[in-house]
Amino acid sequence: MTDDTLDDDEVDRIQDRLAAVRSEVRKRLVGQEAVLDQVLACLLADGNALLESTPGLGKTMLVRTIAEVTDCSFSRVQNTPDLMPSDITGTEIIRETRDGREFVFEPGPIFANVVLADEINRATPKTQAALLEAMQERQVTAGGETRKLPDPFFVLATQNPVEQDGTYPLPEAQKDRFLAKVLVDYPDDDAEREIVDRYTGRVDADIPVEQQLTTGDLLRSQELVRQVPIAEDLRDRAVELVRATRSADRLEYGASPRASMGLVVLAKARAFMAGRAHVTGEDVEAMARPVLRHRVIVDFRAERDGVTADDVIGDLL
Repeated sequence: MTDDTLDDDEVDRIQDRLAAVRSEVRKRLVGQEAVLDQVLACLLADGNALLESTPGLGKTMLVRTIAEVTDCSFSRVQNTPDLMPSDITGTEIIRETRDGREFVFEPGPIFANVVLADEINRATPKTQAALLEAMQERQVTAGGETRKLPDPFFVLATQNPVEQDGTYPLPEAQKDRFLAKVLVDYPDDDAEREIVDRYTGRVDADIPVEQQLTTGDLLRSQELVRQVPIAEDLRDRAVELVRATRSADRLEYGASPRASMGLVVLAKARAFMAGRAHVTGEDVEAMARPVLRHRVIVDFRAERDGVTADDVIGDLL
């Protein structure tokens, strides 16, 4: 079987495993179903994700748990204003050998399948820029040598709302390298009660989870997602939506063609996770805001009136 040939049994097996991944993550994560599905869709689409919320809503636990149940190596970078680029990418150190001293590259935490960049907007712009090459090229250049990152590779970053003290807005070039921006909201009443019941009755709050997907299965699922068919009219609708952001009245500027590609592939990933053999209009609409909200900027009049990027995207839809 070649990569271009769809095997129904293989597709069914991987889709069953993805359903099991969801179930395992829910052992720790209460509520936030849409957040979980959007992050998983980014992984299936081979893209990075930016999660935004106030602290304490389970973003770090979500990312760590997804890495565990998909057999991915995991590393966490706690961003602070004094974090240096070499703290992320790695650095050359001097090591004593029998023949004398030599420079040896010590890999940084970026060399993992799933990299959690926690509170990324607390790092300075110089340190944020250290992630650009890794996120786009899947490689790191340090000490005059370029080193490939492991495959699969994802940067799942969290950030606090930019109006909070001690934060630095992400540069536009870096925001565009996140396939989706996922908003994590407060849990509802029932979910918050369940969170309290689930975690205050345990001394050890680390609820065990089981691996449900291998990295090989994850790479194969990325190939299968790309093969999910999308009708020409739905493809055109996705492209027209992105193009409309460039001339919308309340937007200072719109999204690039990277957003068009991201919207189509995320719609495919959503359809694949749902067990469907094709993309629907609902898939395109559901992924429009996560793909576009961080790639467009509302103008000063809209900002003055309290209009958000999501509001404008909703009107365009």
